Amino acid sequence: MRIAYHLGVHCTDDDRLVRTLFRNAERLEAEGIEVPDPARYRNLIRDTAIQLKGATADPALQNSLLDQILDATAPERLILSWENFLAFPAWAVRGALYRTGGERMQAITRIFPDHAAEFHIGLRNPATYLPELHRRQRGRDYDDFIGDADPGDLRWSDLIVNLIEKNPQADICVWADEDTPLIWPEVLRAVSGHSADLALEGQDDLLESLMTAEGMRRMRVYMASHPPQTPAQRRRVVSAFLDKFALPEQLDISFSLPGWTAEMVAAMTAQYERDMAYIATLPGVTVLTP
Repeated sequence: MRIAYHLGVHCTDDDRLVRTLFRNAERLEAEGIEVPDPARYRNLIRDTAIQLKGATADPALQNSLLDQILDATAPERLILSWENFLAFPAWAVRGALYRTGGERMQAITRIFPDHAAEFHIGLRNPATYLPELHRRQRGRDYDDFIGDADPGDLRWSDLIVNLIEKNPQADICVWADEDTPLIWPEVLRAVSGHSADLALEGQDDLLESLMTAEGMRRMRVYMASHPPQTPAQRRRVVSAFLDKFALPEQLDISFSLPGWTAEMVAAMTAQYERDMAYIATLPGVTVLTP
């Protein structure tokens, strides 16, 4: 069995991916893919990792945990998703982004050492990620939040390299959160591993949250009369309709934090784009792009 761990990060997915896959659990199960209710495994995995303290689980413990998580007898693929796998939000920025993420996932994969692991992770421009992460921490002082980190020097590649070093056996799939509306079906398939001809219910829910109802209606009419023949064709259609019908509030992203300037945000954005290009060159890493 392969275990696909969806790692978040915070302020990107908000459980949309696992909700969509869980909604299609029966269809996926027919293909040997199990998507359990997250309530069945999140605290269980956290508590077990604490108990093991980095040690490897023995077969009896593995089987006991899988009995609590699985419905199917022997699925080929198991989907586990939690944005707190890498760290809880208060610990996401400690001099680096998810500084101990590699070690945490090493400890978690040692809970199921007899099963191949792969990691899936959406990344977000630090210029918008940091303000949103700070906002969600309910009034936490900015200086305490950012600590000794230099916002302009925070790189996602440090996390990905850490994941590779601590988990060399795991394949890693990465995408930019900003691209997600255009590649959502590909993201869902990368995580679940479902067949290309399986259409998932709810795979347009993300677009519905970003586009006006009229825009969605027109796009569906257009796609019905001009069915995209490839993912690239679908992306071009989606991009065109988003350009015209995106909800205004989805385009208004604030980056107001103490001491931040427009020039700083522009530099962070350029650094993020270079960092994503570098991540694509790392061994064992696949980057999904439009």
